[in-house]
Amino acid sequence: MKLLRKILLPLNLVYFVVTYVRNKLYDWNLFKSVSFDFPVIGVGNLSVGGTGKTPLVEYLIKTLKLDYKIAVLSRGYGRKSNGFVLSQIDTDVKIIGDEPFQIKNKFPNIEVAVDNNRQNGISRLIKLDTNPDVVILDDSFQHRKVNPGLSILLTPFDNLFCDDVLLPAGNLRESTIGSSRAQIIIVTKCPSILTDIEKKKIYQKLKINNQQRLFYSSIVYDKSIYSAKKTKSIKYLTKQKFTLVTGIANSTPLVNYLNSLGLKYDHLKFSDHHEYKNSDLELISSKPLVLTTEKDHSKLNLVDHDSIYYLPIKLKIENSNEFDNSIKKFISRYQAN
Repeated sequence: MKLLRKILLPLNLVYFVVTYVRNKLYDWNLFKSVSFDFPVIGVGNLSVGGTGKTPLVEYLIKTLKLDYKIAVLSRGYGRKSNGFVLSQIDTDVKIIGDEPFQIKNKFPNIEVAVDNNRQNGISRLIKLDTNPDVVILDDSFQHRKVNPGLSILLTPFDNLFCDDVLLPAGNLRESTIGSSRAQIIIVTKCPSILTDIEKKKIYQKLKINNQQRLFYSSIVYDKSIYSAKKTKSIKYLTKQKFTLVTGIANSTPLVNYLNSLGLKYDHLKFSDHHEYKNSDLELISSKPLVLTTEKDHSKLNLVDHDSIYYLPIKLKIENSNEFDNSIKKFISRYQAN
């Protein structure tokens, strides 16, 4: 893989020119970007997948849901539908995609919609009878036809965007110059202990400007595992050999966590947003005990198997009060008008 990426390195110049010119056309208003007189929070990244967007969207929902009516808009990657779809509690995962499905099932009282056309999606959401107070855009950073009032950019601790290169040789969707569009940058998947010296180095490497705020976050794993009908302590796995099934961009943090617990398992690793075929489901069904991610579990419910468990995660943000207040302050600016 490393050799292939080195071979592809000359193509990076072509990719850079295309994305740079596109962004400049938006910066110069030759391509139109719509702003809404309404609080729109964009969550995104510069790289391809695996930065923790969905956990942050869920964190924002938990933080805001008691004070505001929330709507979430996603493109619904991999869905078998077109145009604007407003999710209902019984909407099939194939119609809206795995991540919106997960969010709607976790937070049934909020509006969750999918639309590749973000302008249309937001316009449809704010006209709903439920009258949402804020719209959260999932994976929105490169969708510049909409200019969110607040942009949050995520970058993982073990692969900061400043250490990466553009596609196809690397994982960046656009040049690191694009990071200047974000008002908040969050370093995700940090170790539980991060020294001040390490934080200072990261701050300098990311070239945070005076208008930006930098936060650090880490993954917290649930103490329990869940199936459709059962809940068990994760300690249940210490005396069992099981199969780990993942279809996510980066399974390394989960694998490291399970290894730290001394658990014994084999790993069926699929690509991000993997669409499980009948042969995959038959293989998984043959395993007596399965652990998977919350996102994958929604697609494995098709398997006639009563021992498929998932392990939820949540985001822990350092200086969370400061972060939460900055989000609420942003929303309050619109309410004051």
